[in-house]
Amino acid sequence: MMTGLLYPLSRALLFRLDPETAHGLSLRAIARVGRMPGLRAAVALQFSAPDAEPVEVFGLHFPNRIGLAAGYDKDGDGWRGLACLGFGHIEVGTVTPKPQPGNAKPRIFRLVEERSVINRMGFPGRGAGYVAEQLRGRKLGGPIIGVNIGKQKTTALEDAAGDYEQLVDIFAPLADYLAVNISSPNTPGLRRLQERGFLGALLGRVAARRDQAADEIGRRVPVLVKLAPDLDDEQLLTAVDVIAESGLDGIIATNTTISRDGLDHARAGEEGGLSGAALTDMSTRIIARISEHTGGSIPVVGVGGVMGPEDARAKLDAGATLVQLYTGLVYEGPGLVKRILKGLG
Repeated sequence: MMTGLLYPLSRALLFRLDPETAHGLSLRAIARVGRMPGLRAAVALQFSAPDAEPVEVFGLHFPNRIGLAAGYDKDGDGWRGLACLGFGHIEVGTVTPKPQPGNAKPRIFRLVEERSVINRMGFPGRGAGYVAEQLRGRKLGGPIIGVNIGKQKTTALEDAAGDYEQLVDIFAPLADYLAVNISSPNTPGLRRLQERGFLGALLGRVAARRDQAADEIGRRVPVLVKLAPDLDDEQLLTAVDVIAESGLDGIIATNTTISRDGLDHARAGEEGGLSGAALTDMSTRIIARISEHTGGSIPVVGVGGVMGPEDARAKLDAGATLVQLYTGLVYEGPGLVKRILKGLG
């Protein structure tokens, strides 16, 4: 792995490659680290911040407040190695019931000057069976692992709850928490599941299946809901109220945005979700609005444009309990988590 002055050189080489190719190389490298206990220990020694403040959320003990957002390790191949980079938790996925290819390539675009990315991946992955195998045998009490779950592209919205129920059944015994993804802009119609008419019924069925799983496995698995940053105020607060009424455990704010406000870049017209520094302020405002509306009664995981300690602090100050990053790792390198944790003090 590369730190300090080495990462800018490595990044320059990686940035000469297609973004999806570069990501695949990076993920395979960290997955290899995860398969070798001695190397895992050496990497963890270099990147971890052992003095970081732990936190209890959703009934889980997180070693620190910084996690890896869904999307980086879609199939659960690299979580052991990624945990060595200092993350307090890793969110695998988004996972769908069956394998699917996602959208046509190219589907990831770097906006280097803006330290941002546009993607229209569309939940590509090997499916729930494969991901379950990557997590099976994992010891609870190790790295906190969440699984982000989403519906199959071909599943009608009216039938979407069945996909999420199936995924709860598979992953409740294997994960520390689950995250219901109804906010990706890259699966047609998915964001309509955030509307009250769909959301109440969907989350009710997810909650019931989670409770059933708790009886079977002897523990209650927290379930979070990931929301879009593009909801207007009424839509946002309606979704938050429905989540609270459903008895689920938290909100992840936010997913990527379809907005291009203030973005002046040749790639700005590419379809897909925008992440990175261009999303920072927008997602922080959403976190603050949710926290204000709920009075802090629902834990919020803040994600979107966390590029350094200041961004993480802003999300915590806005009301987030945990913070996740992804695009920041692309631009700032594997030392980012330790730098943020040291900056948070």
